[in-house]
Amino acid sequence: MPWLVRNGEVLASLDTAITRAQRRRGLLGRDELDGVLRIRARSVHTCGMRIPIDVVTCVPVGHDRYQVARVLTLRPWRITRPSLHASVVLEAEAGTFRRWDVRPGDKLEVRGGG
Repeated sequence: MPWLVRNGEVLASLDTAITRAQRRRGLLGRDELDGVLRIRARSVHTCGMRIPIDVVTCVPVGHDRYQVARVLTLRPWRITRPSLHASVVLEAEAGTFRRWDVRPGDKLEVRGGG
């Protein structure tokens, strides 16, 4: 299983939305999430979602390595503005990234799981 890591510290397990259908669905229909979902996208929406989520937009800086561009909490029925530089989005339960003190400029990486 892959892990999201910052400065050598494991933050959470990581799931990746690979197919187009998985990217479109994202966290729709879930009432909770254990870990983080990675999506290749420049913006996301929470239309139809039941819970608020944390969203981190990231700029790739290497294979499975990212620099955090923006951190925000999105309530249901919201849309983020597209990012010109960030092409990866991390989604988690609302409050998760604040609890981990993830901030713009932080470097994150994915380890394990192939």
